[in-house]
Amino acid sequence: MLNSAGVAFRPAGGTAGRDGPGDPCGPGADTSGALEFRLLGPVSVTRAGAAVPLSGAKIHTVLAVLLLARGALVADSRLSAALWGDAPPPTSNAQIYTYVSRLRKTLGNGVQIFRKGPGYVLDARGAEIDLLSFERLDRLGRQALEENRHEEAGGLLGRALDCWSGHALENVTEHLLRFERPRLEFLRTQALERRIEADLSLGRHRSLVPELLSLVARFPMDENLRAHLITALHRSDRQAEAVQVYGEGRRILDEQLGVVPGQQLSGAYLRMLRGESAGTPRRPLVLLPARAAAFTGRTAEAARLRSLLLRRPSGPGARLRAALVTGMPGSGKTALATEVAHGCAEAFPDGVVHADLHDADGAARPPAAVLAEILAALGETADTARTARHGLGELVCRYRARIAGSRLLVVLDDAASDGQLAGLLPVGRDSALLVTSRERLATVPAVHTMSLGPLADEDAVALLAETAGADRIRAEPAAVRDLVRHCAGLPLALRIAGARLAARPHRAVARFAARLADPRTRLAALSYGNLDLTRTLGRALTRLSPATAAVLPRLAPVGPGPFTARLAGELTGLSEAEAERALEELVDGSLLFAEPDGAPGEDHYRFHPLVLLHADTVPRRPSPR
Repeated sequence: MLNSAGVAFRPAGGTAGRDGPGDPCGPGADTSGALEFRLLGPVSVTRAGAAVPLSGAKIHTVLAVLLLARGALVADSRLSAALWGDAPPPTSNAQIYTYVSRLRKTLGNGVQIFRKGPGYVLDARGAEIDLLSFERLDRLGRQALEENRHEEAGGLLGRALDCWSGHALENVTEHLLRFERPRLEFLRTQALERRIEADLSLGRHRSLVPELLSLVARFPMDENLRAHLITALHRSDRQAEAVQVYGEGRRILDEQLGVVPGQQLSGAYLRMLRGESAGTPRRPLVLLPARAAAFTGRTAEAARLRSLLLRRPSGPGARLRAALVTGMPGSGKTALATEVAHGCAEAFPDGVVHADLHDADGAARPPAAVLAEILAALGETADTARTARHGLGELVCRYRARIAGSRLLVVLDDAASDGQLAGLLPVGRDSALLVTSRERLATVPAVHTMSLGPLADEDAVALLAETAGADRIRAEPAAVRDLVRHCAGLPLALRIAGARLAARPHRAVARFAARLADPRTRLAALSYGNLDLTRTLGRALTRLSPATAAVLPRLAPVGPGPFTARLAGELTGLSEAEAERALEELVDGSLLFAEPDGAPGEDHYRFHPLVLLHADTVPRRPSPR
């Protein structure tokens, strides 16, 4: 679609979802009475959607210069040059003063223009300025494109281009146009080319052809646009037209500039001749569990993980990007990793693969079986099952050869140890690794380890509302507070509680909260379908050494804590050193929290309330010595 200036702004794939409330460049923008300034087209001002009258090119010029300064001082000499060039009248300072006074009166209290030294400063912090909105959206779109998030990039860049309503600064003096328009138009052209690149990456080549034909006709010497047109025609099986477009471009460049086509235009032509990339770009393989239906909270954690995984390594010593998510059973490690991996998938064109490192009964899966599964997912046709039976080494070699040079995200869920990961790590710095585990693993640098604690009460209520219905949760705030307290911020417990409430839509929340209030029935109540808190905690105990597994139920009388190893030893009949070893193993398994140090040399520990409740139900047996 072409605007009034003849330049295509909207992506060929449409703009659905790009405009809406809060988008300063979209039709749904809500200025709420604030001033809105436009520079990317005729210079203009609106207040609450109504035009603010400005008269004459010179007053538009003064406003534009002040806005382009972005709050910096604009000297009288700069305003004079923009208004009159090299031939200002003798009364130039007086005229500038008059224009500024008119602007103050016209704009009112929405902005401030004040005299400072030898010039003026415009403070428009409370207003919308289309140029600033364009630059912000363009910056975000460029970043998304660099990270191969093509759908997001196309949306952001499309919204950036929607900020334009014609040629920049259409109604200002020729002197200001000469200074500023080329720079602004260059920024628009770059954004347009990036948006087209994003649309090509999404396979929208057929619908891009008409737009690119119009653009190349308007800008015949723009090699990048012509290269994109050749690519779009080639992918649309229109090779003869693509050859003609290249020949025409070569002729124009020779006649007009005396140069030959550059690398991008020549490269697009050669790729077409070789038959490369003729079809729709291959979508990355994404083999992940489904996203959680109610993923709530963990916003900061998800953002940090995305940043770690998307940050491209640089320099000769760059290493594999890796992140580790730890936390107690039921803390939402898998849900967070799945959510982040889905959100990062576009940045890994060779795919995202997921492997669960434990069976349903909690037993660790052999690395050979996991590798065979990953290789099969990546399209290996050899008999991986036979290889898995005969040798891990061969599978590791095949795996590394298969993914060498790839941009792949590998998600390893519920790792038990570093040894279990050894053969599964992706090679090359262009791939990335995301691991979940109840333990801190040396494989992943400590600075890239994220430990999940209980959800804050506000997030816990939001999770219940997503599962059981917001109206129902709002209707009984006191009962909901009790329910959240009994679940102690554990996402699995909250999901189960929400599922139980959703299954009984006419039952009061208070009735279920009362059942959770009784410690004797709380764990039994936190089970629904295939979600069972007792089973989840029980599987965690099977990973403990026999000595520590025997100690855990005998620690129940200690209470939630904090407590010391000395106190734990007194209650269990162990020496302080033996008790400390058991407590540290529980901490490593995320079944116990280590508190900040108390007295010098004396660590403190604390149980999660639901783990403590479970420990009290485990049959006690003598601790092996």
